Amino acid sequence: MAGPSLRPHVHWAQRHRELYLRVELSDVQLAATFMLTVNSCLLAQGHGAKGDNIYEFQIEFLEPVEPKPVCRVTQRQLNITVQKKESNWWERLTKQEKRPLFLAPDFDRWLDESDAEMELKEKEEEKINKMKIESRVPKDPFKHLKKGYLVMYNLVQFLGFSWIFVNMTVRLFILGKSFYDTFHTIADMMYFCQTLALMEIMNSLIGLVKSPLIPAVVQIFGRNFVLFVVLGSLEEMQSKPVVFFIFYFWSIIELFRYPYYMLSCIGIEWKPLTWLRYTAWIPLFPLGTLAEAVCIVQSIPIFNETGKFSLGLPNPLHVTIQFSFLLQIYLIALFLGLFVNFRHLYKQRKQHLGPKKRKMK
Repeated sequence: MAGPSLRPHVHWAQRHRELYLRVELSDVQLAATFMLTVNSCLLAQGHGAKGDNIYEFQIEFLEPVEPKPVCRVTQRQLNITVQKKESNWWERLTKQEKRPLFLAPDFDRWLDESDAEMELKEKEEEKINKMKIESRVPKDPFKHLKKGYLVMYNLVQFLGFSWIFVNMTVRLFILGKSFYDTFHTIADMMYFCQTLALMEIMNSLIGLVKSPLIPAVVQIFGRNFVLFVVLGSLEEMQSKPVVFFIFYFWSIIELFRYPYYMLSCIGIEWKPLTWLRYTAWIPLFPLGTLAEAVCIVQSIPIFNETGKFSLGLPNPLHVTIQFSFLLQIYLIALFLGLFVNFRHLYKQRKQHLGPKKRKMK
């Protein structure tokens, strides 16, 4: 290069396949195309030891390199990765034995030959071990079939609960219908959705999904107990306003849960939906549990009066166990189940929405 020029400080390190150059220029505005065969030329405008200027340096590498380096520009420096033509260890960077004044070792990345060989050996062993592990894991021939089933299951449940939510909203707020006929107009669809939800327990049991089994059992059996045993068996309960609130809270929760799982099956994440999935439960779960508890409390006098599901023990005990006594026990279990689900969902929320841990450099 003709004429005097300003040279930046350049730090270098190597591996068997790569060279690393760190050019001390901040606020770089322009980096010219690298001309790499045996020589490397760089023209860059930025802020260096001599202020804002055009800096230039030339390196005649000890051996040939690949002509396409990788350059990463930051606010404080230029980082350049150059691939060697052949994988070997260089005794120095330049052909000339005397090191140029602007060139110095990069001690942050510096390794001697034995350490570099050890690092290379570890990488190769890690790659081989990974290949061995992958080869041991049998490919699942039903992978796409399972994914298709989960997508369809979540889609059907989403459509079912959407129908329930829209139907109840339209009937109440647009048509002005009362709370009292909710069960007779919505029950069939709710029966279908909650019966189908039993598949979630099966999916967890056979390992089709990674969801823990206990929270799924607590939620599904708790809902089905209220729906089939309490509401389904007592006509007196079916016309009570509490049925509206139970169905409404259940359906709102599922409007976020099922589409989230459906998109997860095909590898899609929509951040607003993720936030709603792991946030909406905070008010809705307690409200839904409270509505279920009110339903249980209102049903206890009816079960006492009718004697339905009461169990009479034979002589000599001759004792009748009222079903209402079991309902009182169930009320305690209901709030324990709320605690189990709250704990599980809080952990999931922290995992998906909590602050990301910074990687240690």
